[in-house]
Amino acid sequence: MSDHSIENIPAAAEPLVIPVIAADGARYELLAVLPADAWQRLLYWIPAMGIPARHYLPLAQALATRGIAVVLHEWRGIGSSDRRAGRGCNWGYRELLQDDLPAGMAAVRHRWPQANCWLGGHSLGGQLGLLYASLHPHDFTGLVLVASGAPYWRRFRHGWLIGAAYALAPLLAGLAGHLPGRRIGFGGNEARAVIADWARSGRSGRYAVAGMAQDFERGLAALQLPLLALRLQQDWLGPPASLEWLLGKLGPGERRVDVITQEDLGGSPADHFGWMKTPAPMASRIADWLAAPDAAFAARDGTAA
Repeated sequence: MSDHSIENIPAAAEPLVIPVIAADGARYELLAVLPADAWQRLLYWIPAMGIPARHYLPLAQALATRGIAVVLHEWRGIGSSDRRAGRGCNWGYRELLQDDLPAGMAAVRHRWPQANCWLGGHSLGGQLGLLYASLHPHDFTGLVLVASGAPYWRRFRHGWLIGAAYALAPLLAGLAGHLPGRRIGFGGNEARAVIADWARSGRSGRYAVAGMAQDFERGLAALQLPLLALRLQQDWLGPPASLEWLLGKLGPGERRVDVITQEDLGGSPADHFGWMKTPAPMASRIADWLAAPDAAFAARDGTAA
């Protein structure tokens, strides 16, 4: 979906802007929203495909009022990024995982070295978050997924249509030089290699990244970080079977799955993007869960929570 699908999202306070330079020279900006009082917990958030970081400022503000700092990542190719996908400018999951996310995390660690850091994401952002966490499992306290799941075509209703999209999207991206997501109403204007990596996982049900030798299926199976997954009841882009397939790849660990209904959101649609217009209920679920590990660690260490 393009960002036209999430118009009328309420405004949020001005964030702290943090310039970042990736390993290959690409530039973008992180947006940070910090609590007014002292804080210790930080959520690094990866947006959905094609959605600029600024659209998550209301979520970040709602979490900040609950004492959680939020840093919003920016996808290469949109928003503050200095790159735009085209025939002469291409990248895939490899650049996102090896260049962009490490640079963003390094900036966060430099500014707030003592923070307890969680990694979260929306839709494809959640998937990329899991892949990154599988490479750096000791960097995070836990994981948060919202409206996420594996894109495997067999896990969707009318999956043959989804499967056809995974065959056609790379062809269209190759012909146009990029996927014209703004025009077709899916994602942003996405790089050819991103679409190739995404479509490959959708066809096979497995994660593999062109240009990276890592066995991501094995890495995910070894990932044991605590995880909260929030699924939207009316979300056809993130059905239960898709989330189950994704979570089934992970190793043993604390897994909590909550289903968010339209009533939970005060009447707003409980779908892939509708929750973003009223993010406070989602922020409340996330904040409550992020606070729980603190109590567990305090009990383990014999200290007061």
